[in-house]
Amino acid sequence: MTLRPSTLADCLGRAAVLGRIVLAAGGGYAIAALATALLSLVLPLPRSEAVTAATLASFAIMIAVVVVVFAARSLGRALAVIAIATLVLGGALWLVAGPLIPVIPT
Repeated sequence: MTLRPSTLADCLGRAAVLGRIVLAAGGGYAIAALATALLSLVLPLPRSEAVTAATLASFAIMIAVVVVVFAARSLGRALAVIAIATLVLGGALWLVAGPLIPVIPT
């Protein structure tokens, strides 16, 4: 069975949309989680208020990531933006919180 060109184009288009959906969900969650952790540590508020404010901001961050993923010209560019943002936020969180390696007293 061979695919007609229009059917092949339909399959590729649907695969691209599926890739964007997966990237928006997974990348949005990762960026929102990293941003929430980072904001809860750096906001100059009492701990409970900083966590609440960071959690509320995470909803807007997640929506912004979804918009960026679907506004990008290609899936590769969207992936690059998400990867760079994740690395920057992860690096900033690592600088603020330090490495998450448990210290075993000797």
